[in-house]
Amino acid sequence: MFRFHKTKDVISLFHNAKSPASLRVNTLLKQISANTSEHATEDQASDHTPQTHPQRQEFELEVTEAPPTPDQLKSILEYIGAQNAGTIIQGARDEADAMRKLKENSESFQRPVTVDWANGRAVVGSNESEILKMIEDLPKS
Repeated sequence: MFRFHKTKDVISLFHNAKSPASLRVNTLLKQISANTSEHATEDQASDHTPQTHPQRQEFELEVTEAPPTPDQLKSILEYIGAQNAGTIIQGARDEADAMRKLKENSESFQRPVTVDWANGRAVVGSNESEILKMIEDLPKS
């Protein structure tokens, strides 16, 4: 029987390898990604009862030190609210200002930023509980 396989959702981490906060987020996301791709067998786990709540499906983790493209920045600002532009682009007042500042100086982009593109969510900074909530709280279908 032929059936289509759903492509994996992509979660991006805009990363700064020199930042301890960004390194913590990178480690956290790698652990979550590894856990979603594990398939327990009888000898690996003893609890095979059905889960009471759905878990995040396997996702592709994309880690980049590059700043977002203008289209990506526009999406991220939609996810977090344009009024919060200053939290990801240093000194930005709104979306237009953020776009201009990013074009002028890519280092104005504040990392880490974690983005769940498929579900339209983003977390700025290293707040682990917010990142876990974004990844584990699946939108209601």
